[in-house]
Amino acid sequence: MEPVEALEVTVTAPITSFRNPLYQGMQIGLPCPPPSTVGGMLAATVGTWEEVPVGTRFAMTFTAEGSGTDLETYHPAAAKPAYRNATIKDRDFLTDITLTAWLATELDLWEEALRTPVWPLVLGRSQDLATARTRRVRLAKGGSGTQGHAVIPHTTAPDPLTINNGEQMQLPTAIALDRARTKWDTYRYARTGTQATLDADYVTDTGQALILLPPTHPVHATA
Repeated sequence: MEPVEALEVTVTAPITSFRNPLYQGMQIGLPCPPPSTVGGMLAATVGTWEEVPVGTRFAMTFTAEGSGTDLETYHPAAAKPAYRNATIKDRDFLTDITLTAWLATELDLWEEALRTPVWPLVLGRSQDLATARTRRVRLAKGGSGTQGHAVIPHTTAPDPLTINNGEQMQLPTAIALDRARTKWDTYRYARTGTQATLDADYVTDTGQALILLPPTHPVHATA
């Protein structure tokens, strides 16, 4: 089968933080960005979700060289004014991160958007600026590859009783524009990487298995 052309996007940042939205009133950090966060970053490059094809999907890997905890002002979103007082809370953060995403459709759109983004490129908190590089690559369609540091749907993970394939997490995939609805899915991610072998949608020339994640466009949060 002929290789497929894809756009490989490498995003780096010195520091970033991903709050786990399942914990209300607490600043618990995630070890990787949720798909909705990466989708939002892509939407920012084209300026608005209206410019994002609703079926856009991507595969991704993520690594962080370090982690820590700092203090951040927390503003509760409470109905009663008495509960809206700002307070100081611990906030988990990650350092020297690399996010790599692969897109197999609308390559010209995303290549141009990432080279000249409409909004500043951030990953996680609004103050965590990032840098992106793109290149065209050829991917083998189908076959098997290594999970490594990929974020994958839980249903595609190998049997956790036979091999380490990371921790299971419930992450937001798509968030409605009015933030009234969130589509959640179950994913797996190995912080230190894993040699687990997966049946993949695509495989890179280095043997990295790429599994396309569900679409992150807000219209999917209303389904």
